[in-house]
Amino acid sequence: MAVITKITTQKHSDDRLNIFLDDGSGEKYAFSVDQDVFIRFNLQKGKELDEFDIHEIQFGDEIKKAYNSSLEYLSYRMRSVKEVEDHLRKKEYQEEIIQDVMSKLKENKYVDDLAFAIAYVRTQWQTNGKGPVVIRRELAEKGVNEQFIQEVLSAYRQDEQVEVAVTHAEKLLKKNHKISTTLLKNKVEQHLLRKGFAYQIISIVLEDVQFEQEDSVEMDNLRRQAEKAKRKYEKEEPYLYRQKMKQFLYRKGFSIEMIENYLNEDNSEGDYFDA
Repeated sequence: MAVITKITTQKHSDDRLNIFLDDGSGEKYAFSVDQDVFIRFNLQKGKELDEFDIHEIQFGDEIKKAYNSSLEYLSYRMRSVKEVEDHLRKKEYQEEIIQDVMSKLKENKYVDDLAFAIAYVRTQWQTNGKGPVVIRRELAEKGVNEQFIQEVLSAYRQDEQVEVAVTHAEKLLKKNHKISTTLLKNKVEQHLLRKGFAYQIISIVLEDVQFEQEDSVEMDNLRRQAEKAKRKYEKEEPYLYRQKMKQFLYRKGFSIEMIENYLNEDNSEGDYFDA
């Protein structure tokens, strides 16, 4: 048996107390505990502790440390159950301690996967403009069960998805007005897929948004792209030059008719096709 001979407050933390014991070989520092653990185990000067008592006290203190670490982690934003468990595992707490802490957190409503999923969908949809495909994947990665995922995503109506997707498309239109209509549509489609929208929603957006540019604007965009290609292919023989220009501009999304018109116009200027 050992006897508590001295109790002091830690220098840098008023919430923790240092316990000194004498097991017959003189007083020495034994361990420190959180104030709540100190009160729960009724620690006081003169109290006798055996090895089992000390183990139980230290185990209780580890649970308190893990609990406090979880609360700090949760103070920044809501977390899923899995996120908190992963956090504690990274801190190398024993599984038994983790499950004890998670039980207390759930009991006190500090973690709730359904509430977390509702808030997560709202944030990712309204703030970050993500579609349901991406949100579903991210919630699954955070350990939210499929039933909760289906429940919260059912509130994300089709008309609301279309509205968010159209906003993405219109932003891209403003940033990419110097490329062909075809390439612009492809760019929007790929962007919306990455954002997590289904083809059904993307199809509606591609129908609703005005992509077509006036012929004069489209031709200006073609000429702009053609200038880049000219510098690359200007040393080619006339026939190869024309073929490579066609391929380049077609890959950029311009119609064959418009490309032919441009090349005929270019030819009439005599830059590369002098007789």
